[in-house]
Amino acid sequence: MTLADGERRHLHRTFESLCRIPSPAGDERAVADWLTRELRAMGLEVEEDDAGPGVGANAGNLLVRIPGGGGERSGGGGGLSILLCAHMDTVPLTAPLEPVLVDDGWENAGDGILGADNKAAVAALVELARFLTGADRGLGVGVELLFTVSEETGLHGAHAFDVGRLRSEFGYVFDHATPVGEIVVAAPTHVRLVAEIRGRAAHAGLHPELGVSAIRAAARAVVAMPQGRLDLGTTANVGTITGGTATNVVPERCRLEAEVRGVEQDRVDAVLTESIDAIQEAVDEGSCDVDLAVERLFAGYRLRPGERSVRVAERALSAIGYEPRSTVSGGGADANAFRAAGFPCTNLANGTERAHEPGERVSSVALEAGLELVVALLRAAGSDD
Repeated sequence: MTLADGERRHLHRTFESLCRIPSPAGDERAVADWLTRELRAMGLEVEEDDAGPGVGANAGNLLVRIPGGGGERSGGGGGLSILLCAHMDTVPLTAPLEPVLVDDGWENAGDGILGADNKAAVAALVELARFLTGADRGLGVGVELLFTVSEETGLHGAHAFDVGRLRSEFGYVFDHATPVGEIVVAAPTHVRLVAEIRGRAAHAGLHPELGVSAIRAAARAVVAMPQGRLDLGTTANVGTITGGTATNVVPERCRLEAEVRGVEQDRVDAVLTESIDAIQEAVDEGSCDVDLAVERLFAGYRLRPGERSVRVAERALSAIGYEPRSTVSGGGADANAFRAAGFPCTNLANGTERAHEPGERVSSVALEAGLELVVALLRAAGSDD
């Protein structure tokens, strides 16, 4: 698909409008309402589920169905249907949202995120709906558009979504901040580890020997814990350490938060065990106590060779002039949650840059490629045998 001037203008206007709406995870109500108004104005039915309260969000996931028959606006319909998904939330804001075009790319004029993660994909799906609901625009393949909440805090909206509602055979999310063309064929399991270390408080100047420093024990643990890229598919990190009350008090408490990510579950388990052992040994040496909590935020996966969604994506990318490339991701996406629930879903790169950073941007070329790709996916799915 080559975008017409009007389609290109609509896409950029939609993206700019979405980026101006603050929607940090948990506070997606305004962007959900904006999407609902836009899509209903196209004659589409928008269904919002009740996932919000359970995941700490003030909005639910939005689901829209567009049959493959062209002029129809809503309802079921037979034939092949595929899911296309993007998330409405962003990481926390550090500056006002002021999207501007700089060197043929969108950036935030302030020192903060733009929100291209994941609103570049959201905008592409909105404009796909506009394209499909135009006169005689059916591509013979139905589409279900899903806009999720609370992705950035652990894929919570996707986990809460009932995949039994879907009529699609497979689907895609567009949530990998790398050049268009990359297909995520493996993504990690993500485990969070929290250690609450307890020592004994004492006056640091009068009788420090009566105190037991929880921070000192935590420091020993941090030094001993595996961190960084441990191999091609495994990473570990200590992200926060907090504790103490004042410089003249031996710190009684300290809290560590860490994570382990890995594509291979056995390796994740081994690194997690090594991390826990390091904490326990440091605590024992420092005569402290510890409470440990381990939470699996999402499960990893590896796609089967020849999976249909990958085959269709390769054809679609080639059709719009991009070389398909397989990649292993170090991050999770809603695809992790859907696959864990038994629904086949693949994560595709969206061409955004510097996600979660103040310099986040998306080029005009990459933004427009997002719309071209979703149209090409429908066409490739319709011709796939």
